[in-house]
Amino acid sequence: MTHAYVYAAARTPFGRFNGALADSRPDDLAATALRGALGKVPHLDPREVGDVVWGLANGAGEDNRNVGRMAVLLAGLPTSVPATTVNRLCGSSLDAAMMASRAIETGDADVVVAGGVESMTRAPWVLPKPSRAFPAGNTTAVSTTLGWRFVNSKMPAEWTLSLGECNEQLQEKFAISRERQDEFAARSHALAHAAWEDGFYDDLVVSVDGVDLARDEGIRPGSTVEKLAGLAPAFRTDGTITAGNASPLNDGASALVLGSEDAAARIGTAPVARIAGRAAAALDPQMFGYAPVEAANAALRRAGISWSDVGAVELNEAFAVQSLACVDAWDIDPDLVNTRGGAIAIGHPLGASGGRILGTLAHVLRERKQRWGVAAICIGVGQGLAVVLESTV
Repeated sequence: MTHAYVYAAARTPFGRFNGALADSRPDDLAATALRGALGKVPHLDPREVGDVVWGLANGAGEDNRNVGRMAVLLAGLPTSVPATTVNRLCGSSLDAAMMASRAIETGDADVVVAGGVESMTRAPWVLPKPSRAFPAGNTTAVSTTLGWRFVNSKMPAEWTLSLGECNEQLQEKFAISRERQDEFAARSHALAHAAWEDGFYDDLVVSVDGVDLARDEGIRPGSTVEKLAGLAPAFRTDGTITAGNASPLNDGASALVLGSEDAAARIGTAPVARIAGRAAAALDPQMFGYAPVEAANAALRRAGISWSDVGAVELNEAFAVQSLACVDAWDIDPDLVNTRGGAIAIGHPLGASGGRILGTLAHVLRERKQRWGVAAICIGVGQGLAVVLESTV
């Protein structure tokens, strides 16, 4: 078996719900990220791409019918380039990268593009099919933007709670205060703003045709703990989770070029990081925010290293409370985590976030001159994924 490497990464700016990307179809966003990633390796003949693995959480609207293949065609790649779409909810594009790395390691492909997309703005309302023709009663249209829909009555009620209520329970379990959550959120905005000001994202983010959006739309550089403290709880009247310390609804896409070591000559550049370990973990659905803990621990074991070796962590900030619970459990220096901002500020377009954190991690390792890093993400219905990168630059 050979090793799999990250050669390039690109993503669109992440737009707010009903924001600048609201008129951009998800398949077009996917094609933009795909072209953007391949644009970082211009010497690579697109015909050399052995597969495209694409992540998507919803898939109920314009992103249906295998959006990965749609992105290939819309991006102008040869029709001979195959593609598939995978769904592990919030972890979909990280799962796509993990699947791509396995294909490379086993020799099934030499170069694979992995990525993901989500337009939470354009996710449609859906209707169930009637059990018989022309029913007399009313039918409810269900939003596919986020969360459960058409819940199976066999599911225990505690498994199908809202994402926010699940994380309020996590807050109770670990006694993570509202103040800590607001501090974490304010830090996310400050670091994301600083990263853009420093030019960190200039090489990672590609523009969307016809859209005047140069940066992630949700970053609020003026966020402070005092301002966040004034927001009302979103899920319980006496709760701690607010619109300010949780990730928003977003639109966007991300992509990565992965390949074997031997593919470097055809890609035309040296790789930036090696996929050194990966893992999935699962637990009770209502505790999904804590699932990255074991996923990351297992990925580190498979990489043959420990937390003491890790110099950077990209943890998707679905909620401040679950992020803090994970960082506390790992017992690591919080200053290693999301040094260039996280999803609370940058945004969390579900299917694109895993690709974003993996591409960001590779660049953070290079920037900080660190060897080892971890990208981890929580996933609704009780799962987590993690990937360990070893920097090669």
